[in-house]
Amino acid sequence: MFNPISSFFLFFVILTSFVSQAQQTFQKTSATKRIQWYEEYEKQKEASLFKDIPWQFVGPTNISGRMTDVEVVAPKGKNYTIYVAGASGGIWKTENEGVTWNPVFEHGMSTAFGDLALDPQNKNTIWAGTGEANIFRSSNAGAGIYVSKDAGKSWEHKGLVNTNTIARILVHPKISDVVFVAAGGNEWTNDPERGVYKTTDGGTTWEKILYVDEMTGAYDLVMNPENPDEIYATTWQRIRKQWNDPRTEPNYAETSIYKTTDGGENWEKINNGLPESRFRGRIGIDLCKSHPNTIYAFVDNYEKLDEEHELNETEDAYGRPSSGRIKGATVYRSDDAGENWRQVSEQNKYMECMSGTYGWVFGQIRVDPVNPDKIYTLGLFLNVSDDSGKSFKTLDGMHMDHHGLWIDPENTNYLVNVNDGGVAISYDGENFRTFYNNLPLVQFYNVGMDMAEPFHVYGSIQDHFSFRGVVDLSGGRDNIRAVEFGSAPGGEGSNHVIHPDDPNIVYSAGFYGTISRTEMDKNKTENIMPPVPEGVDKLRGQWLAPFILSPHNPGIIYHGTQFVHRSMNEGKSWEKISPDLTYNDPEKKGDIPYQTIFTLAESPLKFGILYAGTDDGRVWMTQNSGQEWQKINTGLPYGKWVSHMDASRFAAGRVYMTQNGKRDDDFAAYIWKSEDYGQTWKSIKNNIPYGPVNVLREDPNDENILYVGTDYSVFLSINGGQSWEPLVGNLPTTYVHDINIHPRDDIAVIATHGRGMWALDVKILREVIKIETGDAEAGILDIPACKLPYNMDYYNRTVTKLKAPVYVKNAGKIEIAISGADEVIYSTSTEVKKGLNYVSWGLLKDEEPVKAGTYNLHITGKTFELSRKFKVNPFE
Repeated sequence: MFNPISSFFLFFVILTSFVSQAQQTFQKTSATKRIQWYEEYEKQKEASLFKDIPWQFVGPTNISGRMTDVEVVAPKGKNYTIYVAGASGGIWKTENEGVTWNPVFEHGMSTAFGDLALDPQNKNTIWAGTGEANIFRSSNAGAGIYVSKDAGKSWEHKGLVNTNTIARILVHPKISDVVFVAAGGNEWTNDPERGVYKTTDGGTTWEKILYVDEMTGAYDLVMNPENPDEIYATTWQRIRKQWNDPRTEPNYAETSIYKTTDGGENWEKINNGLPESRFRGRIGIDLCKSHPNTIYAFVDNYEKLDEEHELNETEDAYGRPSSGRIKGATVYRSDDAGENWRQVSEQNKYMECMSGTYGWVFGQIRVDPVNPDKIYTLGLFLNVSDDSGKSFKTLDGMHMDHHGLWIDPENTNYLVNVNDGGVAISYDGENFRTFYNNLPLVQFYNVGMDMAEPFHVYGSIQDHFSFRGVVDLSGGRDNIRAVEFGSAPGGEGSNHVIHPDDPNIVYSAGFYGTISRTEMDKNKTENIMPPVPEGVDKLRGQWLAPFILSPHNPGIIYHGTQFVHRSMNEGKSWEKISPDLTYNDPEKKGDIPYQTIFTLAESPLKFGILYAGTDDGRVWMTQNSGQEWQKINTGLPYGKWVSHMDASRFAAGRVYMTQNGKRDDDFAAYIWKSEDYGQTWKSIKNNIPYGPVNVLREDPNDENILYVGTDYSVFLSINGGQSWEPLVGNLPTTYVHDINIHPRDDIAVIATHGRGMWALDVKILREVIKIETGDAEAGILDIPACKLPYNMDYYNRTVTKLKAPVYVKNAGKIEIAISGADEVIYSTSTEVKKGLNYVSWGLLKDEEPVKAGTYNLHITGKTFELSRKFKVNPFE
C-alpha cells in the first residue's frame, strides 16, 4: 500500500524536478528537418542488412478502416475507376468498381491523406493532400501535397510540407496548373502554415492567398463552375490539446465563410445569417453546379440547447465529460451566392444526433449537381434531404462515420461513399447494396497474443471494437495465411492481455480505463474496474489505459489510471498502491482524460519492481511493490508523452522507455535505456532519423535484439541500441502502433494503424543476425518442411515445393545440388544478390514427384560451402 510517511519527500522531489526540467525547451520539427530525416531513412532502407526479410499480412481480410475521400473517373463504356484515400493507409485504386483494389501510394513521408482531386482536363492527373484534416485522436501528420500524372503509377512531391493537414484541393476546370489547397495546419500547436494556398505553375511555387492567424486553418473550398474565379472557403479557429477536443471557445471569432470573385486576390467574409462567431465550429460548404448561386453550409453549431448542464456535469457515449446539449449539426442555405444565409434544418433530436458532439470530425456536405433542393450530410450516418434540408433520412447499409461522397454528375443516382469501415456504392441514390470492406486499411491500436496452438492475435480497431485472428504456421513459417478476424472482448481503444496458462481468459478494456475479465469458453464477461478511492472525485483513464499481468503470477493484475492499482486475485478486489503519479494540473483537465498513466512494466526478474510512465511526461519506479515511489525523470525532456516502457528479462536494473512528441508537433525519436532502475538514462536513439516513437520491445531470447515501432516504420537493433536498421522489407510506410513477439513460436507481429497486422519470422531474423555478426560468408537458413503435391487442403496450407532461404554476405554465383540417400537428383547454378535469397525446387525428379524422406541441400560459392537437411513429407 501507499506509505503516507513519504508524502513530504515525494512533494519535494516533484517540486525540484519540475523546476529543473521546466528549463528544458524542445522545438517543433521544421519541414526542412523532416525532409532531411526522410531522405536519411530512405538511404538506410536501401542499405539495410534486413531489407529482404519479408513481412506477411496477417489480416483481417473482412474489415476495413477509415477513409477520408473518394474520387471517381466516370466510365466511357467501362466500369468506374475509383480512388480512395486512407486516413493512414495510403491511396487505393479499383478499375472494376471495387471487386479488386491495388495500392497506388503506399510509400512516402506520410501515407495519411486528407483529400484527393482529379484534374478535369486530364483524369490521369491526381492531386493528393496528406494529413487527415479530421484531426481525430489517432490522426497522423501529413507532409504536404503530391501529384501523379499517370493515374497513380508514380508521384511527385509538390511542397507544402509544413501544412501538416490538407482538407480540400480544387483544380481549375480549364487551367491544369492552377490549383487551390485548403490547409488546416498543425494539429496540436499554433503555426502560420495554414489557410488557402494557390499555385499557377503546377505546384512549383505556392502563394498563401487567405490567411487569418496561427490558430485558424482552412477546411473547405468550392468553386463556381461557371466562373472559376468565384470561390468560397471556410475557416475554422481551433487548436487541439491533449486534454481537449478541437471545439470552439467563447473567445473565438475567426470561424467564417469567405468569398473571392477574383481568383483569391481579395476575400470578404459572408456570415450574414449564420450563428454568432463564438458558436461556429467546423463548417462544410457546397453548391449546386447547375444553380451555382445556391450554396449550403453545414455548421457544427455550439449554441446551447440546455443551459442547465455545463462541462463535466454530463458524459457522452464514451464516458467522457460532455459540454451539455448543443444544437450540433445545422444546415444553412443561400440563394444569392452567399450574401445572406438562412437556417433550413429544423432543430430536433435527429439533427442533434447527426454528428453528436463530434461535429469537428465530419463537416462534409454535398449538393446534388442537378437538383438544388437535394443535399447529403456526412456525419455519424449518411443523410439525405429532398426538401432543401428541412427533413432528413438516413441511408442504411454502411458502416458509421462518413467522410467522403462522390455523386456522378451524369447520373446522380450513382453514389460512392467512404466511411470508417469501407467503400459503399449506390446505383439508385438510396440503397447501398454494395459495400466493400476488403481494403486492408484497418487501424489497430495494439496486439496481444495467447499461447493457444495455433496462437491468436488480439487487437482493438478504431471504430470497430476488438477482434482476434489466428496465426497459422501449419503451411510453413513463410506461408502464413491472411484470415478473417472474429469478435473479441474489448472496445475500440483496448489493450488485451491473455492469461499465459489459459487462453480462454482474456482481460480487455472498454473506454478510458474500464477493465473486464472474459472467460471465452463460457461467454462470460465481468467488469473488474477498480473502485474510486475515498476522497477522489473520479478515476482518469487514458484511451489505451494500461493493465498488465505480473510475470511472476498471472493472478496479479496491475492497472493504471492516475494511480497504480493492484489486484492479487484476478480482479476480484483491488488496492491503490501509488499516489497520483501525474502533475494533476487543474488547467489541463478538459473533455478528454489526461494526466494519466499510459504505460506499466514489471521486472520479470524480481517481483515488485514496477515502472510507470504518464502521458504528461513523468516516469516512476518502485522496488517494493508500491510502498515507495521514486520519480526517475532526470535528463528526460519535460512533459513528453511516455509511450512505452519495457523492463528487461536479462538484467534486473535494465529498463527501456520511449517518448512520443507528436502532440507537440515534435517528430524526433526519443528512445532511452537505463541500467540502474532509471536513476540515469542514456539516449539510444542513435541513428534512427525520426519518430514519433510508439513502442520498444526487447527480444524474448536475445538481450541484444530490440524492436522499435514509429509512426512510419519498424527499426531493429542487434547490439542493444548502439545502432539501428530499418526492418521494413515489403512493409508499406505505415503507423506502427504496437509490436509483440510470440515467446514460443518466434513470430513478431506488428499492429499498424492503417494497414492491419503483419507478421515476421524471428527465427530467420536471428539466423541472419548470426551470419552477419559472425565469420561465416553465407548460410542456409531454417527450411520449412515440404509436402508432396496434390494434397492441398481447402486453405492451400501445403508447401508443395522447396523454398530454402539462403543468406550471403556478397553477391555472386552459387552451385546448387539436392541429393537423396545415395544420389544427386537435382542440380543447377544461379546468381545471388547480397542478402537474402531463395532456392526453389519443385520436388520432382525426371518430372515425377520424389519419394517422401530426408534430403540434403548443398550450396557451393566462391568462398564457402554449405549443407542443410530438409524433409519432404508424404502425400496424405
